[in-house]
Amino acid sequence: MGLPKIQSYPLPSADELPAARAQWTPQTERMALLVHDMQEYFLAPFDQHAAPIPQAVVNLTRLIAHCRARGIPVFYTAQQGQQEYRDRGLQADLWGPGMRAIPEHEAIIPPLAPAEGDHLLVKHRYSAFQRSNLETLMRARGRDQLLVTGVYTHIGCSATAIEAFQRDIEPFVAADAGADFSQADHESALCWMARTCAVPMTTDQLLEALS
Repeated sequence: MGLPKIQSYPLPSADELPAARAQWTPQTERMALLVHDMQEYFLAPFDQHAAPIPQAVVNLTRLIAHCRARGIPVFYTAQQGQQEYRDRGLQADLWGPGMRAIPEHEAIIPPLAPAEGDHLLVKHRYSAFQRSNLETLMRARGRDQLLVTGVYTHIGCSATAIEAFQRDIEPFVAADAGADFSQADHESALCWMARTCAVPMTTDQLLEALS
């Protein structure tokens, strides 16, 4: 019922990305960055020394540094351990009790740790917008584009992207700054988002657009 053991797989390159239906362009003055669920618990199923995690972490580190330097708001989501049923809800039926309230589960991995000025949101459901003030914080800062990174691509990242779209926030997804249960899951999630709600891009493409 819990998380599966995840085999190594390569992250996509620019020429492997699905074509997006939307023609949006990332803009520094409109963008916010979301670091989604990059906690020890969710990364434990991966081999930390094999693709995709090392590359994803390096790329996310680059994106975070770039955004902080240019005043782009950086948001994090993090679940809390030992959630009561009212907080965990139906997720317990699919994934079991989840993480415990210990640093080895709850902590965001050290290379990506939040800094002063970043925003940490408590995660309750797949979408980062559910039971949080993410939209309010974005609107107050004049932000109507959201760059989604992190894990897992076909679950929380996709749910967040589609909800952003439904709130008239333009979603982008960093295809090589996140990871999933498998290469098939990762690629199919990117294809679905490209067809329905978001623009997949590589880290290099995003940094160039936001420079």
